[in-house]
Amino acid sequence: MSRRKREKKDGAHTDESWLLPYADLLTLLLALFIVLFSTSSVDAQKFQALSQVFNGIFLGGTGPLDYQQPIENDDHSKDNPDSVNEEKQEEKEAEEKEPIKEEDIIFDLEEQKELEAIQSKINAYIQKNDYSNKFDTSLTTEGLLLTIRDNVLFQSGKAEVRDADKKTAKELAVLLEMEPPRNVIISGHTDNIPIGNANFQSNWELSVMRAVNFMKVLLEDKNLDPMWFSAKGYGEFQPIGDNKTEAGRAKNRRVEVLILPRMKNVND
Repeated sequence: MSRRKREKKDGAHTDESWLLPYADLLTLLLALFIVLFSTSSVDAQKFQALSQVFNGIFLGGTGPLDYQQPIENDDHSKDNPDSVNEEKQEEKEAEEKEPIKEEDIIFDLEEQKELEAIQSKINAYIQKNDYSNKFDTSLTTEGLLLTIRDNVLFQSGKAEVRDADKKTAKELAVLLEMEPPRNVIISGHTDNIPIGNANFQSNWELSVMRAVNFMKVLLEDKNLDPMWFSAKGYGEFQPIGDNKTEAGRAKNRRVEVLILPRMKNVND
């Protein structure tokens, strides 16, 4: 009899172990609600009042739920195109204001003097052979430029250097012997009269082959290293004269020899 009473008494005991995880769940939900609410756009004063109410209910006073005024983050400026552009403009202005180094000025002056010496040597050759109406030299922002009229080296519509003028090309090659060597670009140019013969479909081909063939004659000088030479063809697209006149077209039919400063690379 006592055994039955004991079992009945034990069966009446209520299991309340579920209260602990349930309380934890409520706490997590409350924390999640507060986090979501705080990250949304709300009135700061209302949220602070609400947090104080929660503190009073659950903690009996101020505590971890106390609201603090959020600090504005300046990182949003990185996503603002206007801010990025302003920063780039400021960096560009700062770079432009940087003073030119003295060693750079000295280097430029020394390079200019060397190019002027080469120019004087070529000009002396031009005067000696009375080529002033066929050759021209000038110092440009790219380097020392030697311009040769096409009738000095080529027949009309032809790309091969005339045998009689190969001597002139070889004499110019001696003037290009420099130590240390420099990059030299040979470029061919034409007028705007279409060529369209059996050998060349356009002035592009004619200008390129004239530059290449002239360069080959120069490189017969064994003192010149081919690695420092390159050839280009511009067709009629870089005129220096008026193509509407015969005199202008004659100026445009030319070969140019550009001697680069050592600070410039041929691939620039």
